[in-house]
Amino acid sequence: MRLVLPLILFSGALSGCTPAESDRPDSALEFPLPDRPVSSLGANEFSTETARDNRGEAETVMDLAGIEPGMTVADIGAGEGYYTVRLAERVGVDGRVLAQDIDGDAIARLGTRVERERFENVSIKLGAPDDPRLPESSFDRVFLVHMYHEVQEPYAFLWRLWPSLRPDGQVIVVDVDRPTDQHGIDPLLLSCEFERVGFELVAFKDAPELAGYYAQFKRAANRPAPQEIKPCQGSPGGAGNAAP
Repeated sequence: MRLVLPLILFSGALSGCTPAESDRPDSALEFPLPDRPVSSLGANEFSTETARDNRGEAETVMDLAGIEPGMTVADIGAGEGYYTVRLAERVGVDGRVLAQDIDGDAIARLGTRVERERFENVSIKLGAPDDPRLPESSFDRVFLVHMYHEVQEPYAFLWRLWPSLRPDGQVIVVDVDRPTDQHGIDPLLLSCEFERVGFELVAFKDAPELAGYYAQFKRAANRPAPQEIKPCQGSPGGAGNAAP
C-alpha cells in the first residue's frame, strides 16, 4: 500500500456528552444512537512511548493478538503512531499496516514520522466518525486501542468495520473499565455493542501493563441490517443490556 497524505483536515470534535440527533451525520441516521455519553476526542494523554515500552504494552498486545510477519493490520485512531510503527516492525516487509485517524493534524504528523523512519509498509488514511473507511476483506487484525470510547456512532462504525475483516480476521480492543465520558467503557457494555452489530467475543484479559483490559472479537455468521440493531442500555460505567 502506498503512503497517501490527505489534504483536508477534519475539524469536528466529539463533545464529551450524549450525542444529539441534530449533531449526527446523514450517513449515520439509519443506525441507533448509543445510550451513553461519549468521551471528548484526544483529551486522553498517555505516558511517553518509552514508558509504555518499559511496561511492555505494545509487545503484550501484539502477542495476545497473534501478530505475525506477513499480516495485514489496521490501526484505527492511530494518533501519532505508537502502535503503527511497532505493528509495521512486527509484520515486516511482507506485511502491511493501514493507520487511520479522524484528526487531520495527527495524520499529518504521523505521515512525517512514517517518512522519516522509512516505514514503506505503512499507508495512512483519514477516517470518519461513523465509518473507518476500510477496504473489504483486507485485514487479519483491526486495532482499536484506547479510542473506542471516543466513537460517536459506535453502531454505524462497527457495522461498517465488519466487512473489512478477512475470514479469520479479528478486532482488538484495549480500553479501561470506567465511565464512557471519562475515557473508558465497561467491558459488558463494550461486548453488548459489538454483539449487536454482528461480532462475537473470543478473548478477554485484565492487564495492568495495558493500563486497562484487552478484548478480542471475531465476526459472527451474520451482520444485522441497520434498522434491526437494538441499542444497548448504557450509563457512565453501567453494564450493557438490551434497550427496551
